[in-house]
Amino acid sequence: MKPKFWLERWQKSQIGFHQAEHNKLLLEFWPRLGLPGDAKVFVPLCGKSLDMRWLEHAGHRVLGVELAEIAVQTYFAEGGECARARPVERFMLHEGGRTSIYHGDFFDLTASLLEDVQGLFDRGALVALPPDMRFRYVDHLLRIIPEHTRILLLTFEYDQNLVAGPPHSVMPEEIEALFGQRCEVELLDSIVTSLLPPHFHEQGVTQAVESVYVITKAD
Repeated sequence: MKPKFWLERWQKSQIGFHQAEHNKLLLEFWPRLGLPGDAKVFVPLCGKSLDMRWLEHAGHRVLGVELAEIAVQTYFAEGGECARARPVERFMLHEGGRTSIYHGDFFDLTASLLEDVQGLFDRGALVALPPDMRFRYVDHLLRIIPEHTRILLLTFEYDQNLVAGPPHSVMPEEIEALFGQRCEVELLDSIVTSLLPPHFHEQGVTQAVESVYVITKAD
């Protein structure tokens, strides 16, 4: 999956992956990370997610990264903010009140840009990527986030023979393969959900399992 795919979806407003409300699993399980109230939280491939607003209101400083400039601009515009923009390494950093977003390629992020991050929320990044990119994504992520960073990860599980992602199906054994050697992995819950993209229902997939993990980067 190439960057052009996501840029075209934003340009055509084909953003069915964007949720119009805060994610309920974020609200329920975020306290399980046990982070300080003012901890900096990283949201990879963040789009214009309203979950960042919830994290702001919870007291966190939020840092995102997003490839599509229109998503970054829309996030701040919809929040009534006039974000400042300045170049940082290979990115343009847009800074709002409590949220800052790097506009650019996730794989250009360096550890120095995330050195004070303590938590991470991934609702739509890992599941957005096809299998051949998921290992690269996780490998790079674990290289750049600080030790002991606590991750709240949400995944989908369904029969991908019936419908193609994204969001892609990511099974528990793959989570263990991706994170297990470098992190502590805890499955908190698995919930059957019918809140799926329209094309899932069109292909006969009416339910999926949404799993919630807490993952802690080890020393």
